[in-house]
Amino acid sequence: MNLFFLYPQYLFLLFLVPLLIFLHWVSLRMRKKRAMKFVNFDAVARIKGIEIYSKNITSLVMTLCILILLIFSIAGPTLEYEASTSSVAFIVAIDNSRSMEAQDFPPNRLEAAKKSAILFSSSLPAGTSMGVISFSGNSVIEQAVTRDRLLIERAISSLEFSSIGGTDTIEAVRVGTDMLNKYPKKAVVIISDGQLNVGTIEQAIDYAKEREVIVHTIAVGTKGGGQTSYGLSQVDEDSLRSLAYNTGGSFFFVSEERELSLSLRKIAEVKPGIVAMSLINYLLLISIILLFIKYALVNARLMEFP
Repeated sequence: MNLFFLYPQYLFLLFLVPLLIFLHWVSLRMRKKRAMKFVNFDAVARIKGIEIYSKNITSLVMTLCILILLIFSIAGPTLEYEASTSSVAFIVAIDNSRSMEAQDFPPNRLEAAKKSAILFSSSLPAGTSMGVISFSGNSVIEQAVTRDRLLIERAISSLEFSSIGGTDTIEAVRVGTDMLNKYPKKAVVIISDGQLNVGTIEQAIDYAKEREVIVHTIAVGTKGGGQTSYGLSQVDEDSLRSLAYNTGGSFFFVSEERELSLSLRKIAEVKPGIVAMSLINYLLLISIILLFIKYALVNARLMEFP
């Protein structure tokens, strides 16, 4: 286990801690001098709830804790530990063209693909990088590459059918590949019925091979096809199989939702490795809690006055 800071240069702000302590004691001395000016000091001191010379250590300690936590948060604390992880960064590309409204996957192919993609995301080990795109006649980045599963699942859940006609698998491969440019091991997962009608599959293969990206493909649909608003939608198995085979990926033909989920899980390369976890949100949450506690204590003390 190893703790480090992404932005250690901000730790210089810790000099504010002794400065705050110094200012606190200076303030107390000034308050004491002012209090000594009262003619009847003993009478004033006996007034309920008033302490002329109170060090207020509790308030000072809480303020210091909040300050230190905020400084550490800015510095980007990150904890590294050993756990099961995937050595591959993924882009899940979901076909949201009108052919995916076919109901051979109840309620339709798109909803089944979304549900399975969420299961795939949640089954990946912590620390796995993943992004989401949708594609039809064009490709849309729904979520940039992140390790935040909540953002990934939210992006997948919000997918709807595209108003742009066509299925441009080539652009999906290009966009997904470019999103993974900085990762050493990368894979694009295409979930589609494979009805490519823009360009040729060879163009997608060449683009992926040049950039050393593995493309896994999952053909969604039944052999007999499914009904859509414009007629029968068949699965183009050959195009998807060729794309996967020529880029070193895996091809799956699935005809039911359970097979789709199992296919996605087989794609992840899980092994022991180092996982990095950001502690920023946790420290900020603790800071907010301490701030509210301090506020409550201050107000409780003020309410003691008659």
